[in-house]
Amino acid sequence: MKSRVSLDGILPVDKASGMTSHDVVAIVRRAFSTKKVGHCGTLDPLATGLLLVTIGKGTKIQDLLMSEDKEYIGTLRLGSITDSQDAEGAILERRSVPHFSALQIEKAFCQLTGDFYQIPPMVSAIKRNGVPLYRLAREGKNVERTPRFVHVHAFEILSVRLPEVDFCVECSKGFYVRTYAHDIGMILGCGAYLQSLRRTRSGKFSLHGATTVEEVKNSSWDLLKRRVLSLPVVSRLRSA
Repeated sequence: MKSRVSLDGILPVDKASGMTSHDVVAIVRRAFSTKKVGHCGTLDPLATGLLLVTIGKGTKIQDLLMSEDKEYIGTLRLGSITDSQDAEGAILERRSVPHFSALQIEKAFCQLTGDFYQIPPMVSAIKRNGVPLYRLAREGKNVERTPRFVHVHAFEILSVRLPEVDFCVECSKGFYVRTYAHDIGMILGCGAYLQSLRRTRSGKFSLHGATTVEEVKNSSWDLLKRRVLSLPVVSRLRSA
């Protein structure tokens, strides 16, 4: 194998649907022939969009990058409640959807702005006595979860096509957009789940110029090397 100079930095990846964040990390590890790879902020298999993959010494600033605000574009579907709060879960309840006006829906979103607490979903990687909640959920268990303090900086209703609502939200770290969709459905009284989600920004990094998973798999080493943002570049972007 050709000798390759070790790289240190961040590779912004546009994650595809149907794969885990760890799947992306494994693909990058193979592409760069290095084990020192991590990621900043897990995206569920359902979700697509920006995943910051850390390489080499870039893993040392992983926690710093994860602490920054995020932006998402999503679609919630009114009228049903699922056990995972998204489209991949089993439907627990169906309810009729009134003919909501755009103003009524906007008022529901307004109730979840600024500072508030979220109760994380059972289908999550948060651990209880060392066991991820999603494993307990698979066993049919529902345990008490500690509410998380979160913040929504801004939101925008992009489209209302009942029973679907397209939206954009800018939020703090640790924010569950699945729970956001679920809670909005509860405010409206008809239930809701997250149908689709795409992360468009993480801190100062956006999807613009992000490398697709297929490009990571199929591009040459030289091309991939040019896609990695060096640590000095990352520092300049964050301070801009």
